[in-house]
Amino acid sequence: MRWLKTLLLIILCLVILFVGILFTIHNTDKVTIDLILVQLPQASLSLWLIAAFVCGGVLGVLLSSVAILGLKTRLRSARKRLTIAHHDLERQRALVTKDSA
Repeated sequence: MRWLKTLLLIILCLVILFVGILFTIHNTDKVTIDLILVQLPQASLSLWLIAAFVCGGVLGVLLSSVAILGLKTRLRSARKRLTIAHHDLERQRALVTKDSA
């Protein structure tokens, strides 16, 4: 099953690469991007679009990482509280067992 997953991942990467190459070939017009305060140098439309796509992907991964880090911190805190509660419960059971004996 692992080899199938790897094969599908390789095929997906090849398809993305192929689409990227086709996209680059069909969008060769030179454009200048004006960001109001900054004017970016003239480059092909495909380059700017791919750069925007990559920047969006990287930004998405970074923001997701922050969210995941926060969730892992909350999970670690909850596990600590669970361990403490479990130890308290064991102590209470031991006391009840001693008292009843």
